[in-house]
Amino acid sequence: MFMTKIDIFSGFLGAGKTTLIKKLIAEAYSGEKLVLIENEFGEIGIDGGFMKEAGIEITEMNSGCICCSLVGDFTKALEKVLEEYRPDRILIEPSGVGKLSDVIRAVEKVASGDVKLNSFTTIADATKCRIYMKNFGEFYNDQIQHAGCIVLSRTQGMPREKLLACTEQIRQLNETAVIITTPWEELDGERILAAMEGQNTLSHELEELAQPCPVCGHHHHEHEHHHEHEHHHEHGEDCHCCHHDHQHDHDHHHHADEVFDSWGVETAALFTEEDILSALHALEQESKFGMVLRAKGIVAAADGKWIHFDYVPGCPDVRRGGADVTGRLCVIGSHMDKAALASLFGIAEG
Repeated sequence: MFMTKIDIFSGFLGAGKTTLIKKLIAEAYSGEKLVLIENEFGEIGIDGGFMKEAGIEITEMNSGCICCSLVGDFTKALEKVLEEYRPDRILIEPSGVGKLSDVIRAVEKVASGDVKLNSFTTIADATKCRIYMKNFGEFYNDQIQHAGCIVLSRTQGMPREKLLACTEQIRQLNETAVIITTPWEELDGERILAAMEGQNTLSHELEELAQPCPVCGHHHHEHEHHHEHEHHHEHGEDCHCCHHDHQHDHDHHHHADEVFDSWGVETAALFTEEDILSALHALEQESKFGMVLRAKGIVAAADGKWIHFDYVPGCPDVRRGGADVTGRLCVIGSHMDKAALASLFGIAEG
């Protein structure tokens, strides 16, 4: 019987969802017919290009957020993808400010005997857990609570005590999810996928350890330890986790567009790497620009080449890359001064 697996990649702004998806496509999904469905909060999508080059169909939805105004359209898009492409696997990359519980509900509306809700993964920046839980808990905590696997990003070189504190905070919200703390470059995609699908879990290892030795037929331990929590968390056709009532910190539940701002512009202006790097460092000035959580873009360079950049607070990344049809700048945050952002990047307000 033909079966389409659906993998959901949740994660707050700038956590690394697309980077992880790229790694899995290269190292774990080879030979499968894939469809990626993206939903960017904001006016302009950035990430579609490399997927199209790889021959993967894209449905980009940029006019709103999957967890609010786009739930209906998203369901129709998913039904169309299943009908027209019959893929082996659908990868869903919701907006960074989407609630994972709402994404799961939207997928469940089209789930049937030939569609399997395969994995619910949340990517979390290990250096930002505490501050995001504090400032954006309604959205961030929902993504943590409903994940079957939590993949931590930016753990390379992170002080061990800070990494442990991060995992402890996550455990307070989700006792059962697998938490990947090893830097991604030290893991292959197949190992990460196994954790996402519940094949590489603590309970699985304990079950393996509990089996009789294949050589002598004896058990080599007597289960001397009792565990407070069962760490096996399967999400399949019978999963009902998204229907659980969770106590939130706020009585009023906001839509993403009530909390987050987005500023995006297309431009043919030329930049230097120094221009972009200087602008990204300036975004740290919250009093001037508001709380900027993520910036991303592709712009033409003064030397005739192209500049690609990414930004999360304290971590600007400017590099060279391929051309696009025009330059694009996107910034996402809270209480942002869009006029100040336009001025920062030298964009005339229309």
